Amino acid sequence: MSVTGNPANVFWHECTVGKAERQKLINQQGCVVWITGLSGSGKSTLACSLDRELHSRGKLSYVLDGDNVRHGLNKNLGFSPEDRTENIRRVGEVATLFADAGLICIASLISPYRKDRDACRAMLTDANFIEVFMNMPLEVCEGRDPKGLYKLARAGKLKGFTGIDDPYEPPLNCEINIEQKDGVCPTPSEMAGQVVSYLDENGFLHA
Repeated sequence: MSVTGNPANVFWHECTVGKAERQKLINQQGCVVWITGLSGSGKSTLACSLDRELHSRGKLSYVLDGDNVRHGLNKNLGFSPEDRTENIRRVGEVATLFADAGLICIASLISPYRKDRDACRAMLTDANFIEVFMNMPLEVCEGRDPKGLYKLARAGKLKGFTGIDDPYEPPLNCEINIEQKDGVCPTPSEMAGQVVSYLDENGFLHA
């Protein structure tokens, strides 16, 4: 029986173990750290550094990397605006489940459209959705070009590339802004430290 677009025959089943019990068990509070920014801005670097720092503190986290999820969960999606929206929606749903399990879920995706990021925020309470903006200039990201994608886009061999011929809409009210200081990019450790400080100050590192 197909129920696509018609949830009339689908019911929510409550279990006896809830989010509060799971959080108490692992002594932390579930949340989503959503890292957004241009390709080459350092999203994956921050995600992995943050994951390692949290692990060293005995905290349970999991990284949902934009490229990695396209190898499995989202491998049937392309890069049209519609597919980008569906890509973000799926990751947002999975991230919400991780947060409900009590984990600190680190989602690292370009996620160029503000409405899609806001839709993911709406899946949780604002307090449990922490938007981290990798606020790096295009010229810095293009200079790094770790995957060679900017070069392909500039040559016209890659269409719809964010920052070149497809827009990136920066956050308007992100919780954490990571940027250069005096023209110098922060180190992975410094970036992770900035996020961990926010999590600690806002009570996410204990139940």
